[in-house]
Amino acid sequence: MAAVEKKADSVDEKVLESGSDIVQGDLTTTHYVENSEGVTEEELATLRHVRDKMPWTAFLIAAVEFAERWTYYGTTNLYGNYIRAKLPPGSRDGHVLPANRGVGVAGALGQGQERAFAIRTFNSFFVYVTPFLGAIIADTKWGRYKTISVFSIVIFLGHIILVGSATPDSLAKPNTALGLLILSIFVMAIGAGSIKSNVSPMIAEQYQGKLRKETLPSGETVIISPGITIQSIYLYFYMAINFGSTGAISASFLARDHGYWVAFLVPTCIFATVPAILWIGRKNYVKTPPRGSIIIETFRVIRVCVGARWSWNPVAFYKEVKREGFWDPAKPSTYNGKAPEYITWDDDFVGEVHRTMLACKVFVFFPIFWLCYSQIDGNLGTVAAGMTLKGTPNDLIQNLNPISIIIMVPIFERVIYPLLRRWGINFSPIKRIAMGFFVAGLAMVWAAVLEHYLYKTSPCPNHLPSECETADGNPNAAPINVWVVSGPYILVGMAEIFASITSLEYAYTKAPQRMKSVVMAFAQLQTAIASALNFALTSVNVEDKFQWLFASFGITATIFAGIFYFTFRELDRAELELNMIGTGGRSGFAGEAEGEGRPEKGT
Repeated sequence: MAAVEKKADSVDEKVLESGSDIVQGDLTTTHYVENSEGVTEEELATLRHVRDKMPWTAFLIAAVEFAERWTYYGTTNLYGNYIRAKLPPGSRDGHVLPANRGVGVAGALGQGQERAFAIRTFNSFFVYVTPFLGAIIADTKWGRYKTISVFSIVIFLGHIILVGSATPDSLAKPNTALGLLILSIFVMAIGAGSIKSNVSPMIAEQYQGKLRKETLPSGETVIISPGITIQSIYLYFYMAINFGSTGAISASFLARDHGYWVAFLVPTCIFATVPAILWIGRKNYVKTPPRGSIIIETFRVIRVCVGARWSWNPVAFYKEVKREGFWDPAKPSTYNGKAPEYITWDDDFVGEVHRTMLACKVFVFFPIFWLCYSQIDGNLGTVAAGMTLKGTPNDLIQNLNPISIIIMVPIFERVIYPLLRRWGINFSPIKRIAMGFFVAGLAMVWAAVLEHYLYKTSPCPNHLPSECETADGNPNAAPINVWVVSGPYILVGMAEIFASITSLEYAYTKAPQRMKSVVMAFAQLQTAIASALNFALTSVNVEDKFQWLFASFGITATIFAGIFYFTFRELDRAELELNMIGTGGRSGFAGEAEGEGRPEKGT
């Protein structure tokens, strides 16, 4: 544990130094926790930890994320039916005629399940690859605030194109509508991805408090913990995300009752509020100015070290990576003052890259988690389409996921987590993430069992349940109420609280100050990797193979929960040290003054 330790040379000097307690006839040393405001190690271990007050600017940024997520889920949640299903009888814009709304499903392009899955997966992949673009621009040119502001305009333009793709004139030419849809996905993904790597760290850096003691009105002395405060900020940030996600509720009814161009227009209008929200807090945000090519320099450090140790033999290369001194080739001190010109950093920066890689390697397990999540993002909507709807749009059910998160977040933040801390149970990030994998696995098992019974009870036993139709072309559903599919959505919501929210917290707290965008982009890249894996699984992401697909993901996620915990359980013991990485003011680049590049407020 990082601590400040000071001792007096002699009791006779009777000098009371900062950081030391001197008792007559004895010498007692107090160990203060580094970067704290007078908190000792003993106090840190024995006093109750609570969160600090959250800054109002953090809530403004959460409002930006709320509006962005409303527009994202208010459109992407409709892509399944919009692409998969054909225009309902008598419709030109995708809406279901009033006489058929009890059983009918909105649709437009009629491209089928497999193509719908591929396009949705491409959208998810591209959204989570582009965070590196936003991180590079924010770090090198604009800073986070300007980057978010500029790419908000890009997203808005993408929404306008999307609305154009869904007009009756466009849908009369399916190839034109499909082309405009893909263009809008491309434009919005660039904007949304570039924002994602900056909004998440920006909301947390609005809090600038330090570890300190405080006496409550009850007389109890507690530790005001930045770690718990950041955890709470991300819990409420994720709650804002899921409040925005519920925008898809209205979108489902708008598409069914008024057509897709109306359903896409409403999120576009809501997103128009984002520039206003950004402008309101412009003088109060804690803004991180550009600090140099952090991502580029990070990759250069890794490239130098890997290049010096590279072997085509994977076993030999792994041994080289694990060997002490792996990072030495990138350190200027290795060259005794004659470092190559391409080494523009100092030894401290190499050390931060090393420690950040060690701390954030936990994210490499996340693709399996996001593979489980991807099933509720589309495939379970197809499952719901083959069930008894009774007037409920099949793509409405997936909103139970954000609704369950909205309900559960305050319970976890106000009741469950404080209660565990009172009982002395260290429900650390590693344990929470492992629990998230396990719960996601349970959700997939539920989905597999449901799909088995859906096929067993469908009126079309030799046909796909979602395509089972009556003689007049309306759906002929299995006698299973659509709300039975709510279980996987709720369980995945709980899994997100354990794993996804904790991953945001982990990425922020474990990254050095100037590398937070890098680590956040890397954490989000795991979703893109999951989407790429889904591309490889396109042939089995079809309805007649859902049962085995869900079961395979459920078993894999459960196994990964155990592997994850036993692989990273040692990181629990180093939690505080990992949180201290890069909290100092050194710039890390050769030639820069110490303290440059710190967050500025209102500039």
